[in-house]
Order: sequence, then structure tokens, then C-alpha cells
Amino acid sequence: MIRAALVLALLAVPAAAQTAPGVAEGCVTCHGPRGAGSGSVPPLAGRDAADLATAMAAFRANERPATIMNRIVRGYTEAEVAAAVTYFSGLR
Repeated sequence: MIRAALVLALLAVPAAAQTAPGVAEGCVTCHGPRGAGSGSVPPLAGRDAADLATAMAAFRANERPATIMNRIVRGYTEAEVAAAVTYFSGLR
């Protein structure tokens, strides 16, 4: 009964509200819906939080090859990066 109520409640939420929160919204433009990956862009969903944080730090320091991530990540605060890492690592 509770499961049915939860499903109905989620269906009542507008589609825009079901998308990635905050800074993660920008990530899905390239990384696909819910960070599932898109073409040659790797998935973020379900990846280890420490691995994602390390990758973001490496992009920011220009220590990891990138076409655009090294520029994008510099536009985010540490708190925003942490929020995106938490969101994507929590997806299954």
C-alpha cells in the first residue's frame, strides 16, 4: 500500500522536478539523463564518490586530459562539486 502511494506521489511531481538537482543539472547535458552516459561521454551514475571527486580535482588542476571538463569544473565551488558527486554516486 505504501509503495503504491509513493509511486503515485512521484508521478504527480512535474518532470522538471525529477531531474538532477542544482549543479548536477548542467552535468546531464553531456553525461545524459541521470548521468547514465551519452555516446562517448562516460556515465557518472553509481560511480564511487571518491573516484568522482578525484576526477573533478584532476580536471580542475589540469592533470587529467579533457576536452571541456577542465574548464567547466573551474566554474563550480567545492560545495557544488561535492553536491554533484554526492548526487551521481548515489544513483543506481
